[in-house]
Amino acid sequence: MKMTLRWYGSQFDSVTLQYIRQVPGVVGVITTLYDIPTGALWPLEKITALKKEVEDAGLEISGIESVNIHDDIKIGLPSRDAYIENYIKTLEHLGQCGITMACYNFMPVFDWTRTDLAKMRSDGSTVLAYDQKIVDAIDPEKFIESTDKSSNGFVMPGWEPHRLAHVKELFERYKGVDNEKLFANLVYFLKAIQNVCEKYDIKMAIHPDDPAWSVFNLPRIITGKDAIKKMLDAVDASFNGVTLCTGSLGTNPKNDLPDIIRACKGRIHFAHVRNVHHIAPGIFEEAAHLSSDGSFDMYEIVKALYETGFDGPIRPDHGRMIWGENAMPGYGLYDRALGAAYINGLWEAIAKNAGGSR
Repeated sequence: MKMTLRWYGSQFDSVTLQYIRQVPGVVGVITTLYDIPTGALWPLEKITALKKEVEDAGLEISGIESVNIHDDIKIGLPSRDAYIENYIKTLEHLGQCGITMACYNFMPVFDWTRTDLAKMRSDGSTVLAYDQKIVDAIDPEKFIESTDKSSNGFVMPGWEPHRLAHVKELFERYKGVDNEKLFANLVYFLKAIQNVCEKYDIKMAIHPDDPAWSVFNLPRIITGKDAIKKMLDAVDASFNGVTLCTGSLGTNPKNDLPDIIRACKGRIHFAHVRNVHHIAPGIFEEAAHLSSDGSFDMYEIVKALYETGFDGPIRPDHGRMIWGENAMPGYGLYDRALGAAYINGLWEAIAKNAGGSR
């Protein structure tokens, strides 16, 4: 596996490449062109410049998160083909630059949902948290406003103002899009990009829905083992894979994370590893990566990745905000660095116990 950290670019991230380079075991970043609107073509020269900036800092671009999918593709409008063509050209540009893993999601309207971006924990740290009762009682527009106000002045991924400014229109356009239609539109998209992915050996890694159930009555199709297997079988080709995100799949305590990993052997192209503390049904908060701080057995999760031969990029996912750091919620340096060290330690111990060195 390759240990990485997510990085939003020098214009948008409080964490520098120089700091990331100092985290032991981290060899690359998962990054994006954060200023390009969803659906627009990524210019080759901008990708080239980003790659040079990262490599000049002694790191590599281990993957892109995310090349976002325009809502017209998810809805299945006639205009989707033009946006898919932009996506194909963007993938071609990435492939020409030797960047061969792209994370994306197929969630309508909201890429992820939390009701608190800075919930205080007993140790004085703050974390992202979710309470279904709050979601059930709030209007989506008010929800967007509250999220924006608590974002520490950062533009949150998946909450881009240019898109969510039209949230009422978006909800109207998604009327009539149920799980079956959304799934069919995903398959249409994957088949359309298959040739360019196979030409450049690009791995497409779909991110699970977060949380793993319907929010605001919107459809959700990547929620657990059966849903993931259905997607992998529908386009049964090696380019079509998954981002194994423990924090997203793990929002539903019924999801057996090591079992999902083993069921997806060979099709996990990217891994997000973090911990979640379940408080009650529909109520959870994120936690430190350490097993004892949350509800997941992190040893068993990492062991399943190792035993299934996972060799792609991995990153510690959302961290706590600790030690007075001011950063994008979930994406400070300090706790993610602790998470990277912890995951690396688990991996080393598992590898040595297995008599290997991966």
